[in-house]
Amino acid sequence: MKLACNLYIDGELEGSIISEKEVNIGKNGHVNGNITTQRLVVQGRVDGTVKAEIVEIKAAGHVSGEISSSELIIESKGIFEGSSIVKDINEPLKIEKATIAKS
Repeated sequence: MKLACNLYIDGELEGSIISEKEVNIGKNGHVNGNITTQRLVVQGRVDGTVKAEIVEIKAAGHVSGEISSSELIIESKGIFEGSSIVKDINEPLKIEKATIAKS
């Protein structure tokens, strides 16, 4: 799924997400797949590889996999299982632009 806008998920999703803006996983949300975005906020669960400028795992959030980011924030009671790669803050994240199919 390629998006040029913000995305809020409060259910189950299996597959990859590429967003030019922010992805927010709600408390009832579960993503099984890779996420590439500017900012990711996790209140539910993510299983997969995450590439983002900023990743924020809230108190009820759970991320299992690899995180590649310039900034990683984990609140008290937030869970992160996996590996983290800190990117150079001066090296911008390259996100593929979403294309809109015309009929």
